[in-house]
Amino acid sequence: MDIISLIIFLAIGALVGWLAGNIVKGRGFGILGNIVVGIVGSVLGGFLFGLFGITTGGLLGSIIMATIGAVILLYLISLVKKG
Repeated sequence: MDIISLIIFLAIGALVGWLAGNIVKGRGFGILGNIVVGIVGSVLGGFLFGLFGITTGGLLGSIIMATIGAVILLYLISLVKKG
C-alpha cells in the first residue's frame, strides 16, 4: 500500500465515521474518532454484507456499506453503555 492509498483509506474512514456520527448522535467524534469508527465500521459492514451475500461495487457502494456498519457499531456501543 503506497502513501496515496493510505491517505485515501483514512479519508474515507473519516468521512464514514462522520456520517455515522451524524446519523446516530447528531455530531461527529473528531477526526481521530471518526477514522476509528469508520475503519471498524467498514470491517463490520463488510463482514455483515458477506454473511448475507450482498456485494457492493465501486466507491459509493463501499461508502454505503461502511456507513451501515459504522451505524450498527455505534448502536451496539450505545446498548452496552446503557446496560
